[in-house]
Amino acid sequence: MKAKIILSAVAMLCFGFVASAQELKIGYTNVEYIMSLMPEMEQIDADIQDYSNQLGQQMQTKGQDFQRQLQTYQQSASTMTEEARNEKEQQLQRLDQELQKFREDAQTSYQRKLQELLEPLQEKVFNAINAVAAENNYTHVFSETAGQSPVLLYTKEDDPFTELVLAKLGITPPANN
Repeated sequence: MKAKIILSAVAMLCFGFVASAQELKIGYTNVEYIMSLMPEMEQIDADIQDYSNQLGQQMQTKGQDFQRQLQTYQQSASTMTEEARNEKEQQLQRLDQELQKFREDAQTSYQRKLQELLEPLQEKVFNAINAVAAENNYTHVFSETAGQSPVLLYTKEDDPFTELVLAKLGITPPANN
């Protein structure tokens, strides 16, 4: 009697695992690829290029100013008093430090601006991913890559999830992909 109960319990347990495994539906997609096909990316690329050019122009102006002052100092250093020379050297060191700080701040500002421009687009893509997952009964969706490390190690090539997301966004993928 006990053996039948144990066998029944084991059978139900195994059946439960099989039943839950059949409900599992996993998809994968490449968010970067989807975003690269969105028409909004052209404007974002243009905007970030303009911003980068502005920062570059400011950096170039500051760099030229520093070089001009350095050159003036080098030409007149031999005729300066030691006190004037020390003062000018300290001023040049401060300018060089300010230039380095501006470069660092410009890089941070560029990254912040890029994130600010991409955020609405990312939200649109993630909303589409969530909608497609819900409409097609996916239980899990993985990104093909996260930074430089792949999140997905294996999948069948016939998973249509990315194409479904592109269709949800009204984007037709190029013919070669």
